[in-house]
Amino acid sequence: MSKRGLIFISALLIFVLFSFMALHFGYFLISPAGFDKKEEIFIVKKGSGLRTVAAELERRRLIKGKNLFMLWVFLKGSTGDIKAGEYGLNQSMPPARICNILTSGAIKTYPLTIPEGLTAEQIANILAKKNLVNKIEFISLVRDKALAASYHIDGPSFEGYLFPDTYLISKDMGARALIDLMVNRFWNVFNDLIRDQRTPMPILEIVTLASIVEKETGLAEERPVIASVFLNRLKRRMRLESDPTVIYGLKSFDGNLKRKDLRVRSPYNTYLNFGLPPGPIANPGRESLMAVIRPVKTNYLYFVSRNDGSHYFSGTLKEHNRAVVKYQKTRRSRSGKKK
Repeated sequence: MSKRGLIFISALLIFVLFSFMALHFGYFLISPAGFDKKEEIFIVKKGSGLRTVAAELERRRLIKGKNLFMLWVFLKGSTGDIKAGEYGLNQSMPPARICNILTSGAIKTYPLTIPEGLTAEQIANILAKKNLVNKIEFISLVRDKALAASYHIDGPSFEGYLFPDTYLISKDMGARALIDLMVNRFWNVFNDLIRDQRTPMPILEIVTLASIVEKETGLAEERPVIASVFLNRLKRRMRLESDPTVIYGLKSFDGNLKRKDLRVRSPYNTYLNFGLPPGPIANPGRESLMAVIRPVKTNYLYFVSRNDGSHYFSGTLKEHNRAVVKYQKTRRSRSGKKK
Protein backbone atom coordinates (compact mmCIF):
# COMPACT_ATOMS: atom_id res chain seq x y z
CA MET A 1 0.00 0.00 0.00
CA SER A 2 1.30 3.39 -0.89
CA LYS A 3 2.22 6.00 1.69
CA ARG A 4 -0.68 8.16 0.52
CA GLY A 5 -3.04 5.23 1.06
CA LEU A 6 -1.77 4.69 4.61
CA ILE A 7 -2.26 8.36 5.43
CA PHE A 8 -5.81 8.21 4.05
CA ILE A 9 -6.68 5.09 6.05
CA SER A 10 -5.15 6.57 9.22
CA ALA A 11 -7.08 9.78 8.78
CA LEU A 12 -10.26 7.83 8.16
CA LEU A 13 -9.72 5.76 11.29
CA ILE A 14 -9.08 8.90 13.35
CA PHE A 15 -12.22 10.48 11.90
CA VAL A 16 -14.27 7.39 12.70
CA LEU A 17 -12.79 7.26 16.21
CA PHE A 18 -13.52 10.93 16.89
CA SER A 19 -16.99 10.60 15.39
CA PHE A 20 -17.68 7.64 17.68
CA MET A 21 -16.36 9.57 20.69
CA ALA A 22 -18.45 12.62 19.76
CA LEU A 23 -21.56 10.49 19.38
CA HIS A 24 -20.84 8.78 22.67
CA PHE A 25 -20.27 12.13 24.36
CA GLY A 26 -23.41 13.59 22.83
CA TYR A 27 -25.43 10.56 23.84
CA PHE A 28 -24.11 10.91 27.40
CA LEU A 29 -25.21 14.55 27.58
CA ILE A 30 -28.80 13.83 26.57
CA SER A 31 -29.23 10.48 28.33
CA PRO A 32 -30.46 10.53 31.93
CA ALA A 33 -28.90 8.18 34.44
CA GLY A 34 -32.29 6.66 35.24
CA PHE A 35 -36.05 7.09 35.01
CA ASP A 36 -36.90 8.00 38.60
CA LYS A 37 -38.42 11.50 38.68
CA LYS A 38 -38.48 11.72 42.48
CA GLU A 39 -36.69 14.87 43.55
CA GLU A 40 -33.43 14.46 45.43
CA ILE A 41 -31.88 17.28 47.43
CA PHE A 42 -28.32 17.77 46.20
CA ILE A 43 -26.17 20.12 48.26
CA VAL A 44 -23.07 21.83 46.92
CA LYS A 45 -21.00 23.03 49.84
CA LYS A 46 -19.04 26.25 49.70
CA GLY A 47 -15.57 25.66 48.30
CA SER A 48 -16.51 22.40 46.57
CA GLY A 49 -14.51 21.85 43.38
CA LEU A 50 -15.82 20.46 40.11
CA ARG A 51 -14.22 17.05 40.71
CA THR A 52 -15.91 16.73 44.12
CA VAL A 53 -19.30 17.72 42.72
CA ALA A 54 -19.02 15.36 39.74
CA ALA A 55 -17.96 12.45 41.95
CA GLU A 56 -20.92 13.05 44.28
CA LEU A 57 -23.33 13.23 41.32
CA GLU A 58 -22.02 9.88 40.09
CA ARG A 59 -22.16 8.33 43.58
CA ARG A 60 -25.79 9.45 43.93
CA ARG A 61 -26.49 7.93 40.45
CA LEU A 62 -27.60 11.26 39.05
CA ILE A 63 -25.05 10.94 36.22
CA LYS A 64 -23.30 7.89 34.73
CA GLY A 65 -19.84 9.31 34.12
CA LYS A 66 -18.10 11.93 36.22
CA ASN A 67 -15.25 12.42 33.73
CA LEU A 68 -17.56 13.14 30.80
CA PHE A 69 -19.54 15.50 33.01
CA MET A 70 -16.36 17.39 33.99
CA LEU A 71 -15.36 17.54 30.32
CA TRP A 72 -18.68 19.13 29.38
CA VAL A 73 -18.39 21.72 32.16
CA PHE A 74 -14.85 22.47 30.98
CA LEU A 75 -15.91 22.83 27.34
CA LYS A 76 -18.67 25.24 28.41
CA GLY A 77 -16.09 27.34 30.25
CA SER A 78 -18.04 26.99 33.49
CA THR A 79 -15.46 25.25 35.68
CA GLY A 80 -15.64 27.92 38.37
CA ASP A 81 -19.34 28.67 38.06
CA ILE A 82 -20.92 25.91 40.11
CA LYS A 83 -22.77 27.77 42.85
CA ALA A 84 -22.92 26.54 46.42
CA GLY A 85 -26.43 25.82 47.65
CA GLU A 86 -29.28 23.34 47.70
CA TYR A 87 -30.57 21.95 44.41
CA GLY A 88 -33.54 19.81 43.44
CA LEU A 89 -32.34 17.13 41.00
CA ASN A 90 -33.59 13.72 39.86
CA GLN A 91 -32.32 10.75 37.88
CA SER A 92 -34.48 11.53 34.85
CA MET A 93 -32.58 14.76 34.20
CA PRO A 94 -29.93 14.46 31.45
CA PRO A 95 -26.40 15.56 32.45
CA ALA A 96 -26.59 18.64 30.20
CA ARG A 97 -29.59 19.89 32.15
CA ILE A 98 -27.98 19.11 35.52
CA CYS A 99 -24.94 21.07 34.38
CA ASN A 100 -27.11 24.06 33.44
CA ILE A 101 -28.91 23.97 36.79
CA LEU A 102 -25.67 23.87 38.77
CA THR A 103 -23.82 26.52 36.76
CA SER A 104 -26.78 28.90 36.57
CA GLY A 105 -27.24 28.82 40.34
CA ALA A 106 -30.87 27.64 40.13
CA ILE A 107 -30.89 26.97 43.86
CA LYS A 108 -33.96 25.37 45.41
CA THR A 109 -36.10 27.97 47.20
CA TYR A 110 -38.72 27.77 49.92
CA PRO A 111 -41.51 30.19 50.90
CA LEU A 112 -40.91 32.06 54.15
CA THR A 113 -43.77 34.12 55.60
CA ILE A 114 -43.05 36.89 58.12
CA PRO A 115 -46.39 38.05 59.64
CA GLU A 116 -47.13 41.72 60.22
CA GLY A 117 -46.48 43.27 63.61
CA LEU A 118 -43.74 40.97 64.90
CA THR A 119 -40.71 42.29 66.74
CA ALA A 120 -37.21 41.56 65.48
CA GLU A 121 -36.79 39.03 68.28
CA GLN A 122 -39.99 37.23 67.29
CA ILE A 123 -38.75 37.12 63.69
CA ALA A 124 -35.44 35.74 64.94
CA ASN A 125 -37.34 33.00 66.77
CA ILE A 126 -39.15 31.99 63.55
CA LEU A 127 -35.92 31.92 61.55
CA ALA A 128 -34.02 30.01 64.24
CA LYS A 129 -36.82 27.46 64.57
CA LYS A 130 -36.55 26.79 60.83
CA ASN A 131 -32.74 26.46 61.20
CA LEU A 132 -32.21 29.40 58.87
CA VAL A 133 -30.15 31.54 61.26
CA ASN A 134 -28.34 31.52 64.55
CA LYS A 135 -30.61 33.64 66.74
CA ILE A 136 -27.77 35.36 68.61
CA GLU A 137 -26.05 36.28 65.33
CA PHE A 138 -29.30 37.56 63.81
CA ILE A 139 -30.16 39.76 66.82
CA SER A 140 -26.58 41.06 66.93
CA LEU A 141 -26.85 42.17 63.30
CA VAL A 142 -30.31 43.67 63.87
CA ARG A 143 -28.89 45.81 66.68
CA ASP A 144 -25.80 46.89 64.71
CA LYS A 145 -26.43 50.63 64.38
CA ALA A 146 -23.57 51.11 61.91
CA LEU A 147 -24.93 48.35 59.68
CA ALA A 148 -28.41 49.88 59.88
CA ALA A 149 -26.97 53.26 58.88
CA SER A 150 -25.48 51.65 55.76
CA TYR A 151 -29.09 50.95 54.71
CA HIS A 152 -30.01 54.65 55.29
CA ILE A 153 -31.80 53.81 58.54
CA ASP A 154 -31.70 56.64 61.05
CA GLY A 155 -32.51 54.62 64.12
CA PRO A 156 -31.05 52.42 66.83
CA SER A 157 -31.53 49.14 64.92
CA PHE A 158 -33.30 47.36 62.06
CA GLU A 159 -36.45 47.09 64.20
CA GLY A 160 -39.34 48.34 62.07
CA TYR A 161 -37.54 47.78 58.75
CA LEU A 162 -37.75 43.97 58.53
CA PHE A 163 -40.69 44.04 56.17
CA PRO A 164 -43.43 41.44 56.74
CA ASP A 165 -44.04 39.50 53.55
CA THR A 166 -43.72 36.06 51.95
CA TYR A 167 -40.24 35.51 50.53
CA LEU A 168 -38.68 32.78 48.43
CA ILE A 169 -35.40 31.91 50.11
CA SER A 170 -32.68 29.29 50.01
CA LYS A 171 -31.81 27.47 53.21
CA ASP A 172 -28.20 28.63 53.22
CA MET A 173 -28.83 32.37 52.89
CA GLY A 174 -27.79 33.23 56.43
CA ALA A 175 -28.70 36.11 58.74
CA ARG A 176 -27.09 38.95 56.79
CA ALA A 177 -28.68 37.99 53.47
CA LEU A 178 -32.12 37.59 55.06
CA ILE A 179 -31.88 41.02 56.69
CA ASP A 180 -30.80 42.46 53.34
CA LEU A 181 -33.80 40.83 51.64
CA MET A 182 -36.34 42.15 54.16
CA VAL A 183 -34.88 45.66 54.41
CA ASN A 184 -34.67 46.09 50.65
CA ARG A 185 -38.30 45.00 50.42
CA PHE A 186 -39.17 47.62 53.04
CA TRP A 187 -37.54 50.39 51.03
CA ASN A 188 -39.25 49.27 47.81
CA VAL A 189 -42.66 49.42 49.50
CA PHE A 190 -41.95 52.63 51.39
CA ASN A 191 -40.62 54.49 48.35
CA ASP A 192 -43.66 53.40 46.38
CA LEU A 193 -45.96 54.79 49.09
CA ILE A 194 -44.26 58.20 49.23
CA ARG A 195 -43.89 58.61 45.49
CA ASP A 196 -45.02 62.05 44.31
CA GLN A 197 -45.88 63.29 47.79
CA ARG A 198 -44.23 64.84 50.81
CA THR A 199 -43.84 62.75 53.94
CA PRO A 200 -45.78 64.09 56.96
CA MET A 201 -42.80 63.54 59.31
CA PRO A 202 -39.26 62.09 59.31
CA ILE A 203 -38.98 58.49 58.15
CA LEU A 204 -38.02 57.14 61.59
CA GLU A 205 -41.13 58.75 63.10
CA ILE A 206 -43.33 57.36 60.30
CA VAL A 207 -42.07 53.83 60.87
CA THR A 208 -42.32 54.20 64.66
CA LEU A 209 -45.91 55.41 64.54
CA ALA A 210 -46.81 52.78 61.91
CA SER A 211 -45.46 50.08 64.23
CA ILE A 212 -47.74 51.35 67.03
CA VAL A 213 -50.73 51.40 64.66
CA GLU A 214 -49.86 47.84 63.61
CA LYS A 215 -49.87 46.63 67.21
CA GLU A 216 -53.07 48.47 68.19
CA THR A 217 -55.40 46.86 65.66
CA GLY A 218 -55.67 43.93 63.32
CA LEU A 219 -58.44 45.51 61.24
CA ALA A 220 -57.12 47.09 58.04
CA GLU A 221 -60.04 49.56 57.86
CA GLU A 222 -59.27 50.89 61.35
CA ARG A 223 -55.60 51.61 60.79
CA PRO A 224 -56.01 55.07 59.19
CA VAL A 225 -58.38 56.07 62.02
CA ILE A 226 -56.00 54.74 64.70
CA ALA A 227 -53.21 56.73 63.04
CA SER A 228 -55.37 59.86 63.10
CA VAL A 229 -55.94 59.47 66.85
CA PHE A 230 -52.22 59.37 67.58
CA LEU A 231 -51.46 62.19 65.16
CA ASN A 232 -54.16 64.33 66.82
CA ARG A 233 -52.71 63.58 70.25
CA LEU A 234 -49.21 64.47 69.09
CA LYS A 235 -50.44 67.80 67.72
CA ARG A 236 -52.10 68.60 71.04
CA ARG A 237 -49.00 67.55 73.00
CA MET A 238 -50.93 64.75 74.69
CA ARG A 239 -49.25 61.52 75.73
CA LEU A 240 -49.96 58.67 73.31
CA GLU A 241 -50.79 56.24 76.16
CA SER A 242 -50.33 53.17 73.98
CA ASP A 243 -50.26 49.83 75.79
CA PRO A 244 -48.07 48.08 73.14
CA THR A 245 -45.29 50.65 73.64
CA VAL A 246 -45.27 49.90 77.39
CA ILE A 247 -45.15 46.16 76.68
CA TYR A 248 -42.21 46.61 74.31
CA GLY A 249 -40.24 48.37 77.03
CA LEU A 250 -40.85 45.71 79.69
CA LYS A 251 -38.08 43.21 80.40
CA SER A 252 -40.66 40.45 80.74
CA PHE A 253 -44.36 40.28 79.97
CA ASP A 254 -46.80 37.50 80.90
CA GLY A 255 -49.54 38.56 78.48
CA ASN A 256 -51.53 40.59 81.00
CA LEU A 257 -50.72 44.29 81.23
CA LYS A 258 -51.16 45.48 84.81
CA ARG A 259 -51.53 48.98 86.24
CA LYS A 260 -48.10 48.71 87.89
CA ASP A 261 -46.59 48.08 84.43
CA LEU A 262 -47.80 51.52 83.33
CA ARG A 263 -45.55 53.06 85.98
CA VAL A 264 -42.37 51.26 84.86
CA ARG A 265 -39.90 53.86 83.63
CA SER A 266 -38.78 53.18 80.07
CA PRO A 267 -38.13 55.29 76.95
CA TYR A 268 -41.00 53.31 75.42
CA ASN A 269 -43.57 54.05 78.14
CA THR A 270 -45.91 56.49 76.42
CA TYR A 271 -48.01 56.79 79.58
CA LEU A 272 -45.06 58.57 81.23
CA ASN A 273 -43.29 60.15 78.25
CA PHE A 274 -44.56 62.66 75.72
CA GLY A 275 -44.13 62.13 72.00
CA LEU A 276 -43.12 59.01 70.12
CA PRO A 277 -40.83 56.34 71.60
CA PRO A 278 -37.19 56.35 70.38
CA GLY A 279 -37.86 53.77 67.66
CA PRO A 280 -40.34 51.25 66.25
CA ILE A 281 -41.84 48.62 68.55
CA ALA A 282 -42.54 46.10 65.78
CA ASN A 283 -42.25 45.67 62.03
CA PRO A 284 -45.29 47.23 60.32
CA GLY A 285 -46.84 46.15 57.06
CA ARG A 286 -47.84 48.19 54.04
CA GLU A 287 -51.32 49.14 55.34
CA SER A 288 -49.99 50.56 58.61
CA LEU A 289 -47.27 52.53 56.83
CA MET A 290 -49.85 53.91 54.41
CA ALA A 291 -52.15 54.84 57.31
CA VAL A 292 -49.44 57.15 58.67
CA ILE A 293 -48.16 58.45 55.33
CA ARG A 294 -51.69 59.17 54.07
CA PRO A 295 -53.69 59.74 57.25
CA VAL A 296 -57.42 60.44 57.33
CA LYS A 297 -58.64 63.57 59.10
CA THR A 298 -60.74 63.03 62.23
CA ASN A 299 -61.32 64.79 65.54
CA TYR A 300 -60.81 61.58 67.53
CA LEU A 301 -58.49 61.59 70.54
CA TYR A 302 -59.42 58.28 72.19
CA PHE A 303 -60.39 54.74 71.34
CA VAL A 304 -61.38 51.70 73.36
CA SER A 305 -61.73 48.04 72.43
CA ARG A 306 -65.21 46.69 71.81
CA ASN A 307 -63.85 43.24 72.68
CA ASP A 308 -64.63 41.91 69.21
CA GLY A 309 -61.47 43.09 67.45
CA SER A 310 -62.86 46.53 66.66
CA HIS A 311 -62.68 49.83 68.56
CA TYR A 312 -65.00 52.65 69.57
CA PHE A 313 -63.56 56.10 68.78
CA SER A 314 -64.26 59.28 70.73
CA GLY A 315 -63.46 62.95 70.30
CA THR A 316 -63.90 63.92 73.97
CA LEU A 317 -62.83 62.45 77.29
CA LYS A 318 -66.44 62.41 78.51
CA GLU A 319 -67.58 60.33 75.56
CA HIS A 320 -64.55 58.06 75.92
CA ASN A 321 -65.25 57.42 79.61
CA ARG A 322 -68.81 56.39 78.77
CA ALA A 323 -67.43 53.98 76.16
CA VAL A 324 -64.99 52.54 78.68
CA VAL A 325 -67.83 51.85 81.12
CA LYS A 326 -69.89 50.28 78.35
CA TYR A 327 -67.21 48.06 76.81
CA GLN A 328 -64.66 47.54 79.55
CA LYS A 329 -66.46 47.52 82.90
CA THR A 330 -66.25 43.74 83.23
CA ARG A 331 -62.67 43.43 82.08
CA ARG A 332 -59.73 43.30 84.45
CA SER A 333 -57.01 44.14 81.95
CA ARG A 334 -56.69 47.59 80.44
CA SER A 335 -57.57 48.34 76.84
CA GLY A 336 -57.74 51.47 74.71
CA LYS A 337 -56.68 55.01 75.41
CA LYS A 338 -57.43 56.49 78.83
CA LYS A 339 -56.52 59.94 80.06
